[in-house]
Amino acid sequence: MAREFSRTDRVSQQVHKEIANIIDHDLKHQAPELGFVTVSGVEISRDLAHAKVYVTLLEMDPAKIKETMAILEEGKSYVRGLLSRRVRMRNTPALKFILDSSITEGMRISNLVTQVIRDEDAKAGSDGDSDATDTPELDK
Repeated sequence: MAREFSRTDRVSQQVHKEIANIIDHDLKHQAPELGFVTVSGVEISRDLAHAKVYVTLLEMDPAKIKETMAILEEGKSYVRGLLSRRVRMRNTPALKFILDSSITEGMRISNLVTQVIRDEDAKAGSDGDSDATDTPELDK
């Protein structure tokens, strides 16, 4: 029976779960100014030596985003230490936190589409009203 996932995929899922838990419960106690941070994904290298941790922030202010990313960078050795105690691995991967803006961009694009639809509906509504008064009715 073939394996459904590779070893790196399984390790990545476990590391994702543990890092999310560590940030949510442990790191926020050390740095309360850390905003709402969600781990959206983890990519681990084939040799399991490096992990890219993609995080999504609820914050929209660029200064606050920069501050939050700086806090995560400062706390990455602390997170790595806790990770090494929670996940049994020969070597704990070096962590690199990367801002994942895909959700923010998706929301921005969704808002733009909604705005275009609203504008089109308003334009069609105003055009439809003038057309209705200009054209004679056929039922008369």
